[in-house]
Amino acid sequence: MAEQRRIGFNWKLRTIMAQRNLWKTTELMPLLKARGINLSESQVYRLVTGTPERIPARTFAALCDILDCTPNDLFEPYVEMRAAATANAPKRSEDIGVVQPGDPIAHRVRLVPADEDE
Repeated sequence: MAEQRRIGFNWKLRTIMAQRNLWKTTELMPLLKARGINLSESQVYRLVTGTPERIPARTFAALCDILDCTPNDLFEPYVEMRAAATANAPKRSEDIGVVQPGDPIAHRVRLVPADEDE
């Protein structure tokens, strides 16, 4: 089966903040503003509590400066190996036993209890 290389990452901002004794997202806002990063309360909350899909380089650099850490401390990439969605999939419905569209693949089975006398 063909495999597809996927990359994931762990976003560890909340953990690093806790190690630096920053417990609230509101404590991070003025530190970001002092470095020219103006984010709303909800944006900072999502940045801390969620996993961002994208983050501006200046914001990333400001977080590293505020928390006195490296990008590797905040962002930990890892490789996932997953099977490709179309790997070895049949091209035609006949290949999986469907003669006409709408025909069921599985059939109902009736289980009959065995006689205990035998």
